[in-house]
Amino acid sequence: MTNLLLALVLLASLIAVAWPFLFYPLILRLLPTRAETPVVGPVPSASLLFCAYNEAAAMPEKLANLAMLKARHPTLEILAFDDGSSDDTAALIAAQGDLVTLLRGPGRSGKAHGMKLLAARARGDILIFTDANVLLDPDAIDNLLARYADPAVGGVLGSLHYLGEGDSATAAVGSLYWRIEERLKDEESRTGNVLGADGSIFSIRRSLYPEFPDSVLDDLTVSMAVVFAGKRLVKAKDVIARERLVTGRKDEYRRKVRIAARAWHTHRHLRPQLRRMAAIDRFKYASRKIVRWFGGLFILTGAIAAGVLALRLSPMLYMTGAIGIALLAWIGLRSRGGPLAALVDILIAYAATLQGVLKAMSGRTVTTWNPAKSR
Repeated sequence: MTNLLLALVLLASLIAVAWPFLFYPLILRLLPTRAETPVVGPVPSASLLFCAYNEAAAMPEKLANLAMLKARHPTLEILAFDDGSSDDTAALIAAQGDLVTLLRGPGRSGKAHGMKLLAARARGDILIFTDANVLLDPDAIDNLLARYADPAVGGVLGSLHYLGEGDSATAAVGSLYWRIEERLKDEESRTGNVLGADGSIFSIRRSLYPEFPDSVLDDLTVSMAVVFAGKRLVKAKDVIARERLVTGRKDEYRRKVRIAARAWHTHRHLRPQLRRMAAIDRFKYASRKIVRWFGGLFILTGAIAAGVLALRLSPMLYMTGAIGIALLAWIGLRSRGGPLAALVDILIAYAATLQGVLKAMSGRTVTTWNPAKSR
């Protein structure tokens, strides 16, 4: 392999890693704005749904938040699914029977299964999905339902604001990543459709709720059904949800492996419909999903190309670089903050995502979840 070819492989790897965070946002900014066209009509009814497993610590604050939302919206239906919790989660929810209707699972069956049961039970025109540890701002429901005044809008995402950014390097990296993610969704929404939601806060018209297996990510599957139906999936900056960041590396690693594995299964399940999307939506999906899922592979390929190139140019340069990188990685792993710790956490996140994708490609999946202990 010639030095030129090695340099080209290194350059291509760097571009691929930077694509979702640098080149893709720049391209989005060049696209025209697609305006919404609201019409005068009644405010639709809504059902708020969430699943919980061993969230007893978060339940008092969650239930107080729901009571506040219910006071502002007396007709809001609130449904919860307990996935066989071994703590007091179900008891705490059941004690608020006038506020929340509780469905109990037979054991560990997973969030996707629970959400399907809740959606089948819900009566609201709009289904609002959130997580057990997420709190909504007082105006969130008002602002969310207002976007459905446009009949072309089939789904609305909210904005997630993380708490605890300074608690650890892992939390700081997670917060930075999510701020970038939020800006990308803002630009995608401005130019047409957001390509997928996360489970913290999003909504769809009940008539668009799809059928799907328990092995997929329900939030991605359900939100993409809006795009497949020819409706708009948009993001509302003023629909604000708040969640505490994961601060432990092990917790975050396991979380990313689980999400990536289920995301790949979701991709395979949705592939026939993805191929029928408009060209601009296929471009968005590939840029924000597929390229990012394989970011760890691009980093590994680039590192190998850089190492071989350095070795061909000068063995001393190769040895010096290898020792320097190993030393910086050691310092970063032992640090709780600072740029080196942040860099290590970024690399760990890429490794976890790649492991999850490879796990799913081998046929394995994850249907259940556990709350992070370091939240």
